[in-house]
Amino acid sequence: MTDGRNGRRTLVLLRHAKAEQSRQGPDAERPLTARGHADAAAAGAWLARHELLPDVVLCSPARRTRQTWHGVALGMTGSPPEGGPAGSTPVVRYEPTAYDAHPAELLELVRSVDPEAGTVLLIAHNPGISLLSALLDPERADPDGLRTTDIVVHHPATPWPDVSPHAPLTARHTARG
Repeated sequence: MTDGRNGRRTLVLLRHAKAEQSRQGPDAERPLTARGHADAAAAGAWLARHELLPDVVLCSPARRTRQTWHGVALGMTGSPPEGGPAGSTPVVRYEPTAYDAHPAELLELVRSVDPEAGTVLLIAHNPGISLLSALLDPERADPDGLRTTDIVVHHPATPWPDVSPHAPLTARHTARG
């Protein structure tokens, strides 16, 4: 791992893809819909095309976020028809505190990343993921928050352990498959 493929730290926030509505059973076990699976793969292809392949993935352990990550990983591999570069295999951490987390808790997860990591992908839920983006760059954050499979890219100026609410938002994308 290096300090970023492009010489800077990149934090990619991704709200999980479209999940089925509440069924009997715990919320954490809701699976993705067919559209959600397609959107997750499209998100991975977009990340690959924009050279945003993660060194570290922080992911909620909920079923829909794990399925989102698996779809993103497939989309990044360059499997037809995406055509993106596969890159190296990231360190993947399924973090229980990312489920139903407040923005401060998500920020603590980001701060726990190896300082040598260049690009970090955080896959989590609303409202926490949207509020984290707004905390990092209140001027550029979408006031309506992130929709399913929304990607926002922030560039912290400090090492991961010191990340503060001053990380400019430089790109956003809604992935649809």
